[in-house]
This record gives sequence, C-alpha cells and structure tokens, in this order.
Amino acid sequence: QVQLVASGGRLVQAGDPLRLSCRISGGTIFGYTLVWFRQAPGKEREFLGAIRWADEEETYYGDSALKGRVTLSRDNAHNMAYLQMNSLRPEDTADYYCAANYGHANQADEWADYELWGQGTQVIVSS
Repeated sequence: QVQLVASGGRLVQAGDPLRLSCRISGGTIFGYTLVWFRQAPGKEREFLGAIRWADEEETYYGDSALKGRVTLSRDNAHNMAYLQMNSLRPEDTADYYCAANYGHANQADEWADYELWGQGTQVIVSS
C-alpha cells in the first residue's frame, strides 16, 4: 500500500527559506501527480503546485500566494518530492500537505479529493 509522509515543517523566521519533503513508500506512483497544498486555521485549502511522476517533466504551479517563491522537485531514485519555499512570510504559516492522484499535473488544481494522502507538516513563520 502506497503511503505519503510529509515532513520538514518547523518554526522559521520571516525571510527564511524552507524545504518540505514528501516521502513515497510502499510502491510506485508512476503516472500519478503529487500535489502540495496548505491550509491555515480558519482558511480554505490552498493549492500550491503539482508534479507528475512520469518519464517527462510535468510541473504545474497554482496561483497561490506562494507563487514565485516556491519550487517543486522530485527525486525518483529515492521516491521523494520536495517543496522549496523562499522568502517566507508570517502569512505562510499553515499545515502543508502532499497528496496524489493519477493524472496530469495541469489538472491537479481541479481535484477536490485525492487517492493518496500524506499527513500535514506544520510551518510557522514568525515575524
């Protein structure tokens, strides 16, 4: 059974960078698109971006407040996905999640639910 485990969240200072990881275990997600999103207390889920596990590179960034400050990447050999965030702001404080569905990255912002879920990792940005 494939599992996703997000990690790397912690307390950082405004302006700091932070890289979150999502480890895929128990099988392959070839053909799936892995999505990053976040949810702050009292706010709606916000799609951040998606990266597909395929032979060709497919990455899609949502129109979030992180756009321009975020980069998605993957390490096929180690079954890892990464969310690199730069110039963090206090308003970036949220729980960050990875999840996955079978399909293309440019469809990912339309997905309401996911086949695979990782637990959240908390990011707190202090001013």
